[in-house]
Amino acid sequence: MRSFIVRVIINGLALAIACWILPGLDISTQGSSTASIILGYLFIGLVFGLVNAFVKPIVSLLSLPITILTLGLFTVVINAAMLYVTSWISSYTTVQFTIDAFFWTAVLAALIISGVSLVASWLPGTARR
Repeated sequence: MRSFIVRVIINGLALAIACWILPGLDISTQGSSTASIILGYLFIGLVFGLVNAFVKPIVSLLSLPITILTLGLFTVVINAAMLYVTSWISSYTTVQFTIDAFFWTAVLAALIISGVSLVASWLPGTARR
């Protein structure tokens, strides 16, 4: 349970950094307080983690031939698609995660989130078991 909570926090942090760097990403909540903004990032981090846990393995399996053909580079496009699915799911909640242009913004956000997650996995106590 602890590692799941840590992963949600890392996803929220990675999404916050990606939203800060890229002008096309935005997470908006109904409240304007700092606590509601932080909870909004954590909520979107939770949704993103659930999408990666349940949808991404199926998509990765179905796209295995093209992933092999591109020597794994298609994985970045899959990660961008998972961000787009997260954005679609969040449109039905009170916390809105929006992506302006799918290709460039989502692909760059996927690279930023992967990099932040990689760096965060090096921290003590966040190793996957």
